[in-house]
Amino acid sequence: MSPRLSLLQPYPFEKLRQLFAGVAPNPALRPINLSIGEPKHPTPQLVKDALIANMAGLENYPVTLGSDALRSSISQWLSLRYGISAPNPATEIVPVNGSREALFAFAQAVIDPTAAEKPVVLSPNPFYQIYEGAALLAGAEPYYMNCTSDRHFQPDWDSVPEAIWKRTQLVFVCSPGNPTGAVASLDDWKKLFSLSDRYGFVIASDECYSEIYFGEEKPLGGLEAAAKLGRDFTRLVMFSSLSKRSNVPGMRSGFVAGDAKILKQFLLYRTYHGCAMSPPVQAASAAAWSDEAHVAENRRQYVAKFAAVTPKLQTALNVQMPDAAFYLWAETPISDTEFAKRLYQDEHVTVLPGSFLAREAHGTNPGANRIRIALVAPLAECEEAADRIVRFTNRLLMKSC
Repeated sequence: MSPRLSLLQPYPFEKLRQLFAGVAPNPALRPINLSIGEPKHPTPQLVKDALIANMAGLENYPVTLGSDALRSSISQWLSLRYGISAPNPATEIVPVNGSREALFAFAQAVIDPTAAEKPVVLSPNPFYQIYEGAALLAGAEPYYMNCTSDRHFQPDWDSVPEAIWKRTQLVFVCSPGNPTGAVASLDDWKKLFSLSDRYGFVIASDECYSEIYFGEEKPLGGLEAAAKLGRDFTRLVMFSSLSKRSNVPGMRSGFVAGDAKILKQFLLYRTYHGCAMSPPVQAASAAAWSDEAHVAENRRQYVAKFAAVTPKLQTALNVQMPDAAFYLWAETPISDTEFAKRLYQDEHVTVLPGSFLAREAHGTNPGANRIRIALVAPLAECEEAADRIVRFTNRLLMKSC
């Protein structure tokens, strides 16, 4: 077995299972799980219809590059969504089986483990754990960028030592962020592009939460930032997915778009990797990318949940509305693990300890004393969970007085 496998840490939900081992939740209350970022809104009927109508595609081997129709629908969506020139469907877009699979595979294709010095992959901290696993299994060293409230949960690129930049081959960006919901500004992108020009690293921009936001202003994307700054897509690849946008996490459908030279090599890697999207899923995906009505309705439901839940929680916890995404990143009055464990025991509500989503770096764990609350359940269930969290927190605070 590869010795690199021993470097992997348990996934956050395995840590949560271990944390709850032996804990009996309050039997008088029905369970409410807000720990997993799995969309619970219904899958749009147009996606189901397209999937069923194209079942004959199961008779054919899928093409790794995907159908012309799918790539064209993605190109058109990118142009309309971000106000940019439509990326070339033949060279600047590759359909993938969800952003998770693509983020992992991308690092394997991009990282050169034979470099004179051990390669580095920069990751936000807290982070989506695939970034870390992808870096380690590619033979790279992760370098964690603490994202804290004093910087609006954005990495401080100026804090990275020169020696680290010289070894950096890949930088993961997550905007809107998981778990913070923070969106990178144009100035943030300008700084990162300048560093990429200087040191030659590739930028992997994870944007799977881009369509869940709360005002009129849409989250800025990486390709959009490049266009606004008069740049092309050199060393830039964005990752997007239908899972959150269209409530189809089980369909495993997304795409990567950007630098044509990099995507040509990534496509070669994927051809050998054997991970082409099935023809029925391609057809259903094209239908989803071509429709915005269901996306607006999906967003409306999240807006309603955040409007109802956030003020409730703010009566007991320090928590702010995010820029985007469907998480609340709340501070806890006791350790995040103890808070989550006792909340589960007393109120039968499951949330994810923030420390499970981060690593100790530069003297601190930026996820410590925070919890991630995923507002994916129906509105009434989210409101009930908020009431229970407030009740539990108030009891804690009264005992500490």
